[in-house]
Amino acid sequence: MTEREKMLAGEFYDGSDQELLEMWHRGKNLVRKYNNTDSEKREEKLSILKELLGGFGSNLWITSPFYVDYGNNIFFGNNCEVNMNCTFLDDNKIIIGDNVLIAPNVQLYTAFHPLSAKERFGEMKNDGSVEFCKTQTAPIIIGNNVWIGGGAIVLPGVTIGDNVVIGAGSVVTKDIPDNVIAYGNPCRVVKENK
Repeated sequence: MTEREKMLAGEFYDGSDQELLEMWHRGKNLVRKYNNTDSEKREEKLSILKELLGGFGSNLWITSPFYVDYGNNIFFGNNCEVNMNCTFLDDNKIIIGDNVLIAPNVQLYTAFHPLSAKERFGEMKNDGSVEFCKTQTAPIIIGNNVWIGGGAIVLPGVTIGDNVVIGAGSVVTKDIPDNVIAYGNPCRVVKENK
């Protein structure tokens, strides 16, 4: 099993693996190119997104700046908008449905590390260095007709259902069912969304 396969399977993987580093640098270079392309150059920006992202439907709008780890693990449906300064750490898949609005400063994180420092880094070497930090991943899935408010953080392994509003500043630590409004830290369902 390759390190990329381990990464997508949610197993511990080596982020310093050559294939992953090449993908990481490619993603960083493409997103820098996207962020530095003039806003009115829509066709040029879409061309970069076709190289960067895993896939997307019609009417995708991403306002710069936008940040990713790899880019190729991010998938959008139709009619999606991502506002400025969003960070998608796509070490696993981020799957976003149709008609999704993502406000400024939203962060989607698919990667996580062991809580114990000893487990994260292993034993210290004689020269004082440690191994590359152990990492695992879990996908994020966002349903259709979702609005994620400004500054929200979505943690690894979370699924957000259809017709959901996530309040600004929320930290989404667990799945959110369909047809609700949820907010807070940790994010919790507050009422139905009819």
